[in-house]
Amino acid sequence: MVRQPAAVVVGAGPSGFYTAAQLLDAGFTVDMVDTLPTPFGLVRAGVAPDHPNIKVVTRVFDKVAARDGFRFFGGLTLGENISRKDLTAHYDATVYATGMPESSRLAVPGEDRPGSVSATGLVAWYNGHPDAAESTYGLSARRAVVIGNGNVAMDVARILALDVETLRRTDMADHALAALDRSRLEEIVVLGRRGPVQAAFTSPELRELAKLSEVDVHVDPRDLDLDEHSAASLASADPTTRLNMDLLHELAARETRSSRRRITFRFLSSPLEVMGDGPDGTVTGLRIGRNRIERGPDGSLRAVATGEEQAVDCGLVIRAIGYRGRPVSGLPFDERSSRLPNVDGRLVEDGEVQRGEYVVGWIKRGPSGVIGTNKKCAVDTAAAIRADRDSGRLGPHVEYSPEASAAMLRSRARSVVDWRGWQVIDSAEAAAGQEQGRPRVKFVRREDLFAAAATGPAA
Repeated sequence: MVRQPAAVVVGAGPSGFYTAAQLLDAGFTVDMVDTLPTPFGLVRAGVAPDHPNIKVVTRVFDKVAARDGFRFFGGLTLGENISRKDLTAHYDATVYATGMPESSRLAVPGEDRPGSVSATGLVAWYNGHPDAAESTYGLSARRAVVIGNGNVAMDVARILALDVETLRRTDMADHALAALDRSRLEEIVVLGRRGPVQAAFTSPELRELAKLSEVDVHVDPRDLDLDEHSAASLASADPTTRLNMDLLHELAARETRSSRRRITFRFLSSPLEVMGDGPDGTVTGLRIGRNRIERGPDGSLRAVATGEEQAVDCGLVIRAIGYRGRPVSGLPFDERSSRLPNVDGRLVEDGEVQRGEYVVGWIKRGPSGVIGTNKKCAVDTAAAIRADRDSGRLGPHVEYSPEASAAMLRSRARSVVDWRGWQVIDSAEAAAGQEQGRPRVKFVRREDLFAAAATGPAA
């Protein structure tokens, strides 16, 4: 009897689950490994707490986990307590779905001052990621500057501006609710280096800000006077860009209200220096350069400095300018693209395609798209795995034992959480949330997550 081929997927986010579903359909058994004892990646720790509808995709992933041939091993970190060699020695196919957990950097003086932080860390903090639970943020400042014009920047600005009573109805981490309740922020500036036509945020995000009754959203009408290049670009732009401009004009025409908080959009502005003073150099301001839009040699529009500068007083600077991958011990890594090198989802090392090793999700293609984009990415990687299986190019494992692979994984850490263990955690969080009229109250420390998992049948 020919045994089922065995795959291991490293990473329990959307790309990992979509890939697992494809491989189960193709007749593989699938073990999924994640550094956290909880699954779902950025769906749990990255989606804004006030966007619960986006999180219902986890119901699809629950169905994947319930299928025969799927196993979950939470609490194992690739490159630390499990190695690449551990996995390739035990599985026919190893799929890296590790995502991009690092934040891109500004590369300006003062970026590492206290009070200059990444949106990646801030989002993880208010979503209850265990690695961010002990972080603190300068919410005693009167003004914060969010650098970036994508949806993450919009989420961060909205969360910082919302009344905490609204957030109490979400699954936001308790420590973040307490800190935001004490927040003294009056203004959140959203800074973009290019113009409004080039902004990357989507219309629903902008419309959501426009509907906030307790927040004044300000757009300077002069920022909407387009240069000739941007005007030409708008004339042939997609519907999202045209709708964004309509919404921005609507906001610019509003009268200023006496709201408790204000979100201010500033376009054509680049950070030049994060300023600070005092014994620890805490952030006190941001030096900003004014830009103009020019057409580059390749025809693309780019922001070019005009030489005009200005200092903005603020006590918190948040960079929301993109994500980067994190190198993993023992794996190749392309520093320039911040991805695992691959060809059509097949891992490449020293110019050679590696047998039985694959890449999916952001670490494959870069930080682009929405949650659903990972499904197509997973389909493509799974197609490469199936093709290699059919042509005999998977890992050369004559002997395979599901018991041996499970024993290997469990031996690598003191505590490993399986799917039943996660279900115990999930039930406990949901029960705590029900008592407070919330979706859930999250455990935010690893030791609490492991302890909760051990109280149920998974023990």
